[in-house]
Amino acid sequence: MRITIVQGGALPVPPVRGGAIEKVWFGLGKEFVKRGHEVTHISRAFSGFPSEQWLEGVHHVRVEGLEFSSNRYVVVWRDLGYVRRVVRVLPEADILVSNTPLLPLLIRNPRFGALYVHMGRYPKGQTRFYRHAARIQTVSRSVAEAIVRQDPKSAGMVRVIPYPLPSPACTLNVPATWQQRSNEILYVGRVHPEKGIHILIDAFRLLVQAGVDDWRLVIVGPWAAADGGGGEAYYESLRAGSAAIAERVNLAGPIFDQSLLTAHYRRAKLFVYPSLAEQGESFGLAPLEAMAQGCAPLVSALACFQDFIENGRSGFIFDHRSESPAEELYRSLKKIVRADEELMSVAVRSHEVARAYDPSNVAGMYLEDFAAIAPARGAPQSQLL
Repeated sequence: MRITIVQGGALPVPPVRGGAIEKVWFGLGKEFVKRGHEVTHISRAFSGFPSEQWLEGVHHVRVEGLEFSSNRYVVVWRDLGYVRRVVRVLPEADILVSNTPLLPLLIRNPRFGALYVHMGRYPKGQTRFYRHAARIQTVSRSVAEAIVRQDPKSAGMVRVIPYPLPSPACTLNVPATWQQRSNEILYVGRVHPEKGIHILIDAFRLLVQAGVDDWRLVIVGPWAAADGGGGEAYYESLRAGSAAIAERVNLAGPIFDQSLLTAHYRRAKLFVYPSLAEQGESFGLAPLEAMAQGCAPLVSALACFQDFIENGRSGFIFDHRSESPAEELYRSLKKIVRADEELMSVAVRSHEVARAYDPSNVAGMYLEDFAAIAPARGAPQSQLL
């Protein structure tokens, strides 16, 4: 098949500035090529990247993109300009994967391929405008249910295929390497209020004040608004909140190198992802990456995480909706860090769960779905856009 992947206009590909969706589709494109398919990946132009490039068999095409803005109307206007530039470079294809909300509104010509709308974010009612698409695909049952709830007519178009790991699931022996790990609690992701980082710091401060002073907290991720973070004021509030325990907290900033992130996952014993984004999270790739490296996850009670995390078995879940979520998280942390053998057992089981999300397995799911909707070669095609 000829497959075109269109990325959003804010982050570059390869994912040198992060982005879960960028990371996923960059990897999937390479997997599709390995299986004999032709892949064109369209993304934003970025300093140091040529406008056209071949990487591991994938044809990368880049056009002028956009920067993050807190003004939603500015974002929509900039995104409209981006997708219009994308349309000008779209090749003929069998499948057109859209990772940006406005592109499906402009596509009607089947010569670009069967329109495959990837919903990597919680829907906001926009799917009723995508009924001409061949497929609306998302990554968790909770988001699929939200799509159908908002637009019942789309029910027959919706498919759930999870995100893959960004690299092959590792085969490390978790029990054998457990004693080499540090008493370290790790967070990886955007440093933004909706991710609940302030709750994590408050909970960790309570943990230290309770006498558990042999653990460290490491927070990895961008805080700058230009990179999707909460901005300087939020970052400074986190520094102030952790001042009393500063020697035990590392606000490490962004790390986009996958090998360095893997080293963090393999060093920590517990990964905490306290997201508060009820209508923001769609899957939770970072907890899955941690699981693949033998680091047990503790997550909030958002439904999307429950596709692959079972409380007390393949991870831990705390109630972020309680009156005092920081105290609730503190109680969970206190119980977990005092039971090292149980924590290791959960890490082992979480690692086994993550192995099912190997990129070769998940790529096969996508290709099977593509084949079900791809037009027959040589079929008559409309000349309308």
